[in-house]
Amino acid sequence: MSTPARRGRPGYDLESLLQVAVKLFNERGYDGTSMEDLSRKLGITKSAIYHHVPSKEELLRLAVDRALNGLFAVAAETESFEGRAIEKLEHLVRGSVLVLVGQLPFVTLLLRVRGNTKIERAALARRREFDRLVTELVKQAETEGDVRPDIDPAVTARLLYGMVNSLIEWYRPRRGSAGTELADAVCKIAFDGLRTQ
Repeated sequence: MSTPARRGRPGYDLESLLQVAVKLFNERGYDGTSMEDLSRKLGITKSAIYHHVPSKEELLRLAVDRALNGLFAVAAETESFEGRAIEKLEHLVRGSVLVLVGQLPFVTLLLRVRGNTKIERAALARRREFDRLVTELVKQAETEGDVRPDIDPAVTARLLYGMVNSLIEWYRPRRGSAGTELADAVCKIAFDGLRTQ
């Protein structure tokens, strides 16, 4: 005699739970999303969510860390990249666009945190660390004579990443697009204007 299949909603693993949580955080804001909202959206109990994570804060930490870890992986890759600082900077910008395209909901959430929680403050501190890396590359490129010296390197870095970060507002992935065309376009517009020659 066989046991009948259990009825009910399919289970969620941590990854699918995280995807839904990030979508809700982006739609309603992190502070405006409760665990009750999340359990209703998933169609599971709050205790089923707590089976995977201890808190809503942990979901936020996992989400912003995914975006930040992607950016810092590109930065680490850039450090070992051979070439002039301007080439490293372009490599970093291109890689950052690809991280944004590949992890769009996670990067969107990262760019919307305001420092209201300990996790948000830690994420903002890591973003500032990343900004410093970009500024240092701009300074090196300026010293090497490849970047216009008439603009403060910190301003150049902010403008570059302002352009990259603005993609979350309008970019919508298309089937079959890897984001390389978008990365090419960003680099062409940015670096043709930055280079001294």
